[in-house]
Amino acid sequence: QKQLVESGGGLVQAGASLRLSCTASEDIFNNFDVGWFRQYPGKDREFLGGIKWSGDSTKIATAVKGRFAISRDIAKKTVYLQMNNLKPEDTAVYYCAADENSRRYTSIRVDERSFEFWGQGTQVTVSS
Repeated sequence: QKQLVESGGGLVQAGASLRLSCTASEDIFNNFDVGWFRQYPGKDREFLGGIKWSGDSTKIATAVKGRFAISRDIAKKTVYLQMNNLKPEDTAVYYCAADENSRRYTSIRVDERSFEFWGQGTQVTVSS
């Protein structure tokens, strides 16, 4: 069964760091690009970054470049979103997602409609 499970959200103060985890089923981890998104109430999901299924490249959105980073642990089949210097405007629900058509593309896609499998989401709240 293809699935993604996020964890690591919570309430932090501005300037703090959080690391979100996305544990994937084996078939997803080995074959699909994984992306991270966040969603504000009433808004579409915003692409934050992603990692290629091969693990050999990552992409970070300009809006969070320099503060957020993506990595993975092969043994744990987990993709991480490291978030540093968090700001109140980072408060949102964070999702990881998988693109089952990854192998057709050399680069990581950024449109949420390209991702077929989604985790349940985890809330991140940053207080000022």
